Amino acid sequence: MIFSRQEKYRNWCAIIEDIKAAVELLQASTDEQLWQETQSNLKHLQQELEIVQIQKLLSHPNDQMGALVTITAEIAGADAQDWAYLLMRLYWNWGRNHNYQVNLVEIIDGDDVGISSATLEIIGRYTYGFLKSETGIHQLQRISPFQTNGNLQTSLARVEVIPICDTAINWEIPENDLEITKWRWHGQNINRSQTWVKVCHIPTGITVFCDQERSQIQNQAKALEIIKSKLWFLMQSQSVNNVAQIKPSGIKSQSAKLIREYILHPYERVKDLYTNVETTSVKEVLNGEINFLIAAYLQQQYMTHS
Repeated sequence: MIFSRQEKYRNWCAIIEDIKAAVELLQASTDEQLWQETQSNLKHLQQELEIVQIQKLLSHPNDQMGALVTITAEIAGADAQDWAYLLMRLYWNWGRNHNYQVNLVEIIDGDDVGISSATLEIIGRYTYGFLKSETGIHQLQRISPFQTNGNLQTSLARVEVIPICDTAINWEIPENDLEITKWRWHGQNINRSQTWVKVCHIPTGITVFCDQERSQIQNQAKALEIIKSKLWFLMQSQSVNNVAQIKPSGIKSQSAKLIREYILHPYERVKDLYTNVETTSVKEVLNGEINFLIAAYLQQQYMTHS
């Protein structure tokens, strides 16, 4: 840990020295390529410092864990399912921009476009702490690209963020509580689409569909990992000691609140309803640049509980 921090500090110092040297050269003569490189270095340094500032606000043991991000269209139809896809892409970009490992572990395609639901596994230190503010209903207002009437269309998608269960936690789900459905095939030829597995935890109704791994064994193992993480998180959230005490009625309540509005017409704006922070840089937000929204939420939580 200490070595990592020292290495990061040395990298920052090196970037600052590069920026200083570049500024001196640019004062003497114009160099467009050098200017672009300097801008890029400065932006990278700013992002690094923003991340450190946010990490200082993360104190819960779960905050350092990886995250499972599930996006679900609230209703069927092209607009809602396209919106769910856009949100999936937002979090995918956010993870990649932070050099985290991002895996698509569960996806159900929409009827014609987009997705009905999907789960991303984002692996990296502090991922859950960063993204826990994203749990809730996200609302999009725009002119529908799928309808010809030109009317405003409001679409809703639910985002659920949970920490990835620590593998050191040793407990098993009773087999009688699980319903496992698999693709059945004949012959020796198996392709990727024929390896799906669906696992349902019967008492809570939590269901996970996995088809991104190479084999049914791997998909079943991944589905069970996700089920276990969801149950473990529910136990923590409901302050109970075992799975049998989880109240199914309280499962959706954590992600049922409208938390953010994305408006593309008649003007452009993103407004976070937790903090009232807003921006007109909608394109940047949809491309995954949400750290300022995350920081505002964490600062508010810190002030509330300090």
